[in-house]
Amino acid sequence: MRIWTLVLVVFAGLLGAAGVAAAAAAAHMAAAAGMSAIAQIGLSQAAALCGLAALAMRWRRPAWALAAAGVIAGGAGLFCGELALRHFAAASLFPMAAPTGGGLVILGWLMVCAAAVRELFAPEN
Repeated sequence: MRIWTLVLVVFAGLLGAAGVAAAAAAAHMAAAAGMSAIAQIGLSQAAALCGLAALAMRWRRPAWALAAAGVIAGGAGLFCGELALRHFAAASLFPMAAPTGGGLVILGWLMVCAAAVRELFAPEN
C-alpha cells in the first residue's frame, strides 16, 4: 500500500505542476478557457490526492481510499490531458474523453465517501 500511496503523491505533484502552468498560460493567453479549467481541476485534485494519500496512511483499511484516489487521479489526468491536447494540438484522445474524465472524478469522490463509511464501521483490531 505504501508504494501506491507514494505513486499517488508523485501524480499529485505532476498534476499540481500542470495546474500552475495552466494558470500561468491562462493569465497570458487570449483564448485560454481550457487552460483555466485545467488549472482549476489540476490544482484542486492534486491537493485532494495528497490529502487522500495522507488519510490512507492512517486508516485501518486503506485500499478503498487508495482505489478512490486512483480513480480521481485517472479522471483528472484524462480530463486535463484531453483539454491540453485540444488546446495545443487541436486533436482529441477519443470522443467524449473530457466528460469521461470528469465523470471518473465524480465517481472517485463518491468512492471516497464509501471508503470513509467503510472505515467508520470497520471493526477495531
